Formats: sequence, structure tokens, C-alpha cells
Amino acid sequence: MKRSPAILKTRRGGGGGLGFAAIAYIGVDYLRFISPVWHDRLQPALWTILAIAAIIRVPFYKHWSLELRSAIPFIFAMLFLLSALLFEAISVRSVTAVLGLDWNNDASPLPDVGQWFLLSLNEKLPQTVVDILRARIIGLHHFLMLFIMLAFSVLFESVEAPGLGLGARYMFTMGIGRLLRAITFISTILPSARPWCASTRFLVPEHPHPWAQKYYVPYATDSNAIRNIINWDTAYADPGEYDPEFRPDWGSMSFLIDFLRPTAPEGSSAWYHLLKKASGGCNDLIYSGHMLVAVLTAMAWTEAYCGYSSALIWIFVIHSAQREIRERHHYSVDVVVAIYVGIMLWKMTGLFWPMKDRSKDTRLHRLEKIQGRLMRAAKDDDIEAIRELLKEVEVSNQVRENSSSKAMWLFSGGTIIFTLSMVLLAFTLTSDG
Repeated sequence: MKRSPAILKTRRGGGGGLGFAAIAYIGVDYLRFISPVWHDRLQPALWTILAIAAIIRVPFYKHWSLELRSAIPFIFAMLFLLSALLFEAISVRSVTAVLGLDWNNDASPLPDVGQWFLLSLNEKLPQTVVDILRARIIGLHHFLMLFIMLAFSVLFESVEAPGLGLGARYMFTMGIGRLLRAITFISTILPSARPWCASTRFLVPEHPHPWAQKYYVPYATDSNAIRNIINWDTAYADPGEYDPEFRPDWGSMSFLIDFLRPTAPEGSSAWYHLLKKASGGCNDLIYSGHMLVAVLTAMAWTEAYCGYSSALIWIFVIHSAQREIRERHHYSVDVVVAIYVGIMLWKMTGLFWPMKDRSKDTRLHRLEKIQGRLMRAAKDDDIEAIRELLKEVEVSNQVRENSSSKAMWLFSGGTIIFTLSMVLLAFTLTSDG
């Protein structure tokens, strides 16, 4: 069966408008490093143009019924992602707190071949190339905004509807990735590539938690002790004496005290200062959350839009990956694992994700129902009867689409206002996205 020209256009890049908007967004935002004055002028103008263009297209969008069917999965995916981020935020603080600041300050970074490789390239490549590799061209918030632009492009028919379905799949996949990430990095605690990070970002006790005092510290450096615990399979050593743990009254949330290890100056809840604003961690958190976002954005863009802009976004992913290693936010293993986990998760959710346009299947089902009548009309050369039967299929579909036009208008307006509000809040109240 041949694909329609509109679908082929979508798969090949939709005419370039979305790609141009993405490049303009990245370029204008990078002006903050080159010419802050022009950045302050052009960025508000660009956002205003994009917002007005989206609002103007709302009355002409024909797929609000698809968006409405995607609304409930979208909400559930958003709640799932928020739950995963909460679990991750608790885990991020826990892996730093459990061993205390002394261990985090003294632990040596792991040997990283990727870091060595990039340092050697600095000595061999032209300085202009090295400067480009070092440049902060794109960050986490850029990848998030690129996906938002992709989802909104359904208004311009650049990608296949529904946009909320695409957003729901993105958030659901991100939630799975975040849960897997948290489970991974809390399983084995690795030292940070930036040893000073914990003392500057976290206010936790300097000594290890009683669990670590008993089960880790006595066997951390003594090879004979390690051999004995392997042979005996029992924690036999005396952990020594440490300062008592501070235990605030958190009521029903007191079970988190052992994981978060608050100190007296910051132990009051509300709630725990909004979980310390959910800043990033300091231990090595395998795999990289930044790279997971970047890869999922690139996968969504490649699948939904394709074209030259998809190749450019993958170049941005590679650039961001080497910067994560170069600036020692992550080890190379974190970046490599995030790339293939992101690709596999997106492919996996694509196997069962239901948010597709089923209108063609519906028409085919109705045609199958009237197939016998069509055949009889064709044998009788009754063109008028064939016309009426085909009109019946189209009319029944239009009735279903337009049966609640007022509700659709309310839904469309609410969707645009809600989404734009969430975008503004996300980039105003959060750090780097």
C-alpha cells in the first residue's frame, strides 16, 4: 500500500520549518556567551513568534479528538514520571549521605579512559576544534525544549498527531529510565569524578551511617579483613565509636531519616525544604540522567520528524556526551550506558504504545461492514448507491469527530494554556531544566 504524500513529507522532515525553528532556538540561546545584548533582544522575540504561531494554528488543527483520547494516558504518564523523579531525588541524596562527607572528600576518582582520550585529543586537534568541543552549545534544558517544540509541531502537521500521545510516551519512557537509573546507582556507590562536590552541595554528617559503620568501613581497606568476611560471610569487626545520629520528628515520614540523614541546621521539614530543591547528586550516578534526556529527545525527533535536523540533534547528543566526560560531571561508562539504554527504552515502548491515529482503521472497518452492499451496487452498475454508501462512511466519521465541538474547543484551549504554563514554570523555577 502506498503512503500518502503528507505522510512521506512528515517522515522526510516536514519541509524544514521545525528544523529551522530548532536551529534558531539553539543559535539564539548560544548568543548569551557571544553577545549577551543581542541574546536579551532576540530570545524574547523568538519565543513570542513561536508562541503566536502556535496559537494562530489552534483553530485550524483537525485532530483534537485524538488529543482528547490521549489526555488520560498523558496525565498518568506525567504522574508516573513525577513519582520516578521523587524516588530518584531521595536516592540521589541517600547515596551521598550514607557514607558521609569525609568519605566523599577523600575518595579518589575512578580511572576513566574516556577522560584520558579527550585530554589527548586536546593536544592533537587544532585549537579551534578544541574550543568547539569545549563550548557549552547545548544543555539539558535545550533538549527538553526541543522535544516540546516537536510535540507542538503537530499544530503545523509537521509530525503525526496526537502530540499529547507523543508527550505521554516520552514521559513514560523517561519515568522507566529514571527508575532504572536510581535502582542502578543505589546498588553500588561509586566516588564522584569531582571530589569537592559533596561538601559544597550537601549538608550531611561527616561520618558514615551506622549501616556503613558496621558493614563497610572495617572492611574497606584491609585486605585480610576482606578475605575473612568472604570466608566467614559475617560482619565480625568492631565498627568503633561515632557521633549519634540526628533524628528530627518527621511524623509519618520518619522512615526516610536513615536514607536522607538530615542535620540539625536543616532538619525541619516543609517538606525537607522541598527535598532540598532536588539538585543533582555528587556520587557517580550511573547512568547519566542528562544523556538519557538527550537520547530520548533525539529518538523521538528521529522517529516523528526525521530529516537533516534529526542528524543535527544526534550531533548535539554526541557533543553533549563528550562535554559530560570532559567536564567530569560523569564517567564515560555513565554516558555510554545512558545512550544505549535510552535507545532501547524508546524502541521498547514503541512496541506497545497505543497512541496512534486509528481513524484509518475505523474507516476500513466500516468499509468491511458495507462490503457486501458495495459489491451488489457495483454489479448493478448503481453509481448513485455506491456514492451514498461511501458518503455514509464519511458522514459517520464526521459526526463522531464533531459531536462535541464545544468540548473540543474547551479542551484545546485548556491544553494550550496548561502546556505553555508548564513550560514557563519548568524553565523559570528549575535549574538547567
